[in-house]
Amino acid sequence: MKILVTGGTGFTGSALVKKLIGLGHQVVALDYKEGLVPQNLRDAGAEVHIGSVTDKDLVERAMQGVEMVHHLAAAFRELNVPETFYDEVNTGGTRNVFEAAMRHGVRKVIYCSTCGVHGNVDNPPGGEGASIQPADYYQQTKYNGEVVAQEFFAKGMKTTILRPAAIYGPGDPERFFMIYKRVAKGVFPMFGSGKTLYHPLYIDNLVDAFLLAQEEDNGLGQAYLIADEHFYSIEELVKRVAKAMGREVKIPHYPVWPLVAAGHLCEKLCKPFGVVPPIFPRRVDWYRQNRAFKIDKAKAELGYAPKVGIDEGLRNTYLWYQEMGYLK
Repeated sequence: MKILVTGGTGFTGSALVKKLIGLGHQVVALDYKEGLVPQNLRDAGAEVHIGSVTDKDLVERAMQGVEMVHHLAAAFRELNVPETFYDEVNTGGTRNVFEAAMRHGVRKVIYCSTCGVHGNVDNPPGGEGASIQPADYYQQTKYNGEVVAQEFFAKGMKTTILRPAAIYGPGDPERFFMIYKRVAKGVFPMFGSGKTLYHPLYIDNLVDAFLLAQEEDNGLGQAYLIADEHFYSIEELVKRVAKAMGREVKIPHYPVWPLVAAGHLCEKLCKPFGVVPPIFPRRVDWYRQNRAFKIDKAKAELGYAPKVGIDEGLRNTYLWYQEMGYLK
């Protein structure tokens, strides 16, 4: 089967592309930039298109002969762009993909949203029925993309929506790296109580969920939270990272509100210069927003069963960081 993966050169997308190729599918990857290892996907046999999902002509070319679409492309942490850019990519780009898919008679589109559409979960763990309360423009525009997906489902397009939790694993140099880097120094400053809940999602488990959602009649018109079997307090997560690294770590506690103010200030000061701020509001939210979820619906309706547990996943990630030279 010929399958298009938008966002296909990124962390999640490239893992999915490689899995699909391994299963014998013909895969097209569309993304706005080359991946961490640019030639890697081409060597594996993928057809790679570089450009944005906001480019209707490019989306049209990439859609030629495609039977199935995994739409992962999204604006996430972009500098020097107005907030409208997120809407152009995450909402407008999603509409471009669905319109092209419908024109080409694609059998199904799987839309990758985010657990962030629920914002801070009021009564954790939250299910799919938990309040939709995006905390920032990224989360809001990802939910807008869900609305587009449901619009096309109403028009007859088969679609399933996945809301992944905090994705980590080999291949990602960013999301969990901050934890490993601080643990490697032997001290992890904890702002706040450390009891905030966090729900990790190992990359292989997420790829399994995409494959289940790819089944043509699975989860039609539904949204599913996808996460690992268990969630943890952020302090427990830090301790488990230390265990995976074979290190001891001290966790001193500090008030969180000065960090909140610093996050907003750093983002405001760094943005005009195109500099990645050392801290920013979404990173600070890690210390204070509960992200813990129920995955019962995905288990019951998709057959989802996360296979890789936290200790194995964290150890695999640590070994990859070492191999790539991120941790000396």
